[in-house]
Amino acid sequence: HKGQCVAIIGPNGSGKTTLIKAILRLIFPDTGEIHVKERNIKDGCSYREHIGYMPQISRFPENMKVSELFKMVKSMRSNSPESYDTELFEEFGIEKFADKKLSVLSGGMKQKVSATLAFLFKPEILILDEPTAALDPISNEILKNKIRESRNEGKLILISSHILSDLDTITSHVLYLYEGKQQIFKSIEQLRTETSEDKLNEVIVELLKTRKIHA
Repeated sequence: HKGQCVAIIGPNGSGKTTLIKAILRLIFPDTGEIHVKERNIKDGCSYREHIGYMPQISRFPENMKVSELFKMVKSMRSNSPESYDTELFEEFGIEKFADKKLSVLSGGMKQKVSATLAFLFKPEILILDEPTAALDPISNEILKNKIRESRNEGKLILISSHILSDLDTITSHVLYLYEGKQQIFKSIEQLRTETSEDKLNEVIVELLKTRKIHA
């Protein structure tokens, strides 16, 4: 729902990225239905205009410059320039390497570009797959602050991450998957109360100890 920041966690191969790809219609589930904004996504792709997506691994056209990538992406949408969210573009200092080709960017630079594109069109829903991977500590905090701001603005945020410490201050709910099945979907406050632990990684460890979830 709006205003939730859901941490999608689970061991490797549990289905986190598969779930995200299914929501985006990059793969098609064998059974069941997915609804976004009360619409079955089988009815068409127009719902994706409400989603900002940051993939786990960004694959950009290698010979294109960063500035050209942003120009191309903007040309694919009808948004007016004043409707763009350029906060991350400015705070990450992307202008400093805008003339570089995407092929020469470091992993952290590519993550900055990918995060900025996810927020650029002010989407109602943000899907972030391992968003803090390869980011330096300062950029990590910049992105987490942006996620917190977006949650406070009433946006729905889905985050898949193995770095649980990054989720402590931004998560409202935890979805734990194991072998493609939901083990837990509860608010972080409820889980903290149940386990008497504060940090998310300690919460998960306690749930593993008591066998309420599978590793």
